[in-house]
Amino acid sequence: MIPVKIVCYTLLAFLFTATACVAGGVGQPDDDRRFNNLKSEIRHEVKQYSLNLVDWEITNFITPVKEVHINGVDGLSEKISLVLKEQDIPVVPPVHTRITLPPLLLVISPKDKIVYWDRVLLYPDLNDNQIEEIENKVDALGLSSLVTKIGGFGAAYPSIVSPDMGEANQVNAAVEEWAHQYLAFRPLGFLYLLDSLGFSQPSEIISMNETLAGIIADEIGDEVYARYYNTAGNQNSVVKERAGFDFDKEMRETRRTVDSLLKDNAIERAELYMNERRLIFIQHGYKIRKLNQAYFAFHAIYGQDPCSVSPIYNDMTRLRNSYDKLSDFVNEVTNISSYEGFQAAIKRLP
Repeated sequence: MIPVKIVCYTLLAFLFTATACVAGGVGQPDDDRRFNNLKSEIRHEVKQYSLNLVDWEITNFITPVKEVHINGVDGLSEKISLVLKEQDIPVVPPVHTRITLPPLLLVISPKDKIVYWDRVLLYPDLNDNQIEEIENKVDALGLSSLVTKIGGFGAAYPSIVSPDMGEANQVNAAVEEWAHQYLAFRPLGFLYLLDSLGFSQPSEIISMNETLAGIIADEIGDEVYARYYNTAGNQNSVVKERAGFDFDKEMRETRRTVDSLLKDNAIERAELYMNERRLIFIQHGYKIRKLNQAYFAFHAIYGQDPCSVSPIYNDMTRLRNSYDKLSDFVNEVTNISSYEGFQAAIKRLP
């Protein structure tokens, strides 16, 4: 057992350190030299705030993993492993996670369309002034930028889960980050890995990976939380209705309007509109610091997010519902290596 764990640790440390050290161009071909020059300039501008991933991952790798306590109950990794095994999902690599602040993520999109064009990992402890400085430098290059927190970080071993979330969300995040590690050794997830290494893949591949990992996290994470952590009196992290304001509906409408304006090359109007909408969301209790092209680009890679205009989540849900067992569904999707292959699987559904 010990040699297997050592091999997994070593392989994953190399794999994810190498992955994270090269920020990819998500779904965006880099044939145009101008794009590559822009990316080089961005990295130069934010160099002092960019995460030194080799040092950071070595520290993460060699630091002993403490028991994760959630709601007074420890052994999160073991409990996730047990539920995965019950679902006949191989626990490879072993589940190992720690609760600490993950890196911040700088997301970059063109201004004339919503594209998850580039991203850079940043140190997790940057202050508001430093974040604003980074965004201003990128925006000055004629791009749209957003520095955002992330709930977890799977491109590290052990994986990282943020403490700034409710207990149920922490459990789900731990499962989701493990799922990304699991997928990396299979055709679909390996394509995502290649994208992270700079070998650009279609945006649908990125969304398929994130959506699949999210479905795994929802099913496994919900079971782990309900069985071990949802003690009497714990309210979980339920989003309450806010005076009849439908966030998902309003955000989808915002996205559609922005797409329409950008299609007409009305960039300034689109940006004014997004700021107006941001203020409306704030008035209804949703603290959105910055609503721009980069915001939509980041959130849209998650198929179930209202910022997404992709049919991938609905299609993948249909495919999931056609299987009794989660493991059979996961096996099919992980062996798909193109969006066309995914569409073919959907067409075969009754």
